[in-house]
Amino acid sequence: QVQLVESGGGLVQAGGSLRLSCAASGRTFSRYNMGWFRQAPGKEREFVAAISWSGGSTEYRDSVKGRFSISRDNAKNTVSLQMNSLKPEDTAVYYCAVITSRWGTDKPLYDYWGQGTQVTVSS
Repeated sequence: QVQLVESGGGLVQAGGSLRLSCAASGRTFSRYNMGWFRQAPGKEREFVAAISWSGGSTEYRDSVKGRFSISRDNAKNTVSLQMNSLKPEDTAVYYCAVITSRWGTDKPLYDYWGQGTQVTVSS
């Protein structure tokens, strides 16, 4: 069992930055690949970024490449999402998630989810 708690969301103007954090419980955190997803009102939850268990591999959705950066600290059981040059279309609830089986970006592959943190970008 893994429990995830996101933090760091808030209201920011377009062009600004936010850093989201996800704190995970469980001694096996360092064995799992992790991901960030987001869900805007009336839309499906979509993949944002993923990082391998070692931190050596990352993947991003095209619309955030060059603006967002995912990282992890296995000693502290945390995964972070640094978001720069934010746009109004980045407004959503952001979720971190754990995939225990294999690498992937599809939502159904992820086994554990946090409660989410709201990010609102004003124009």
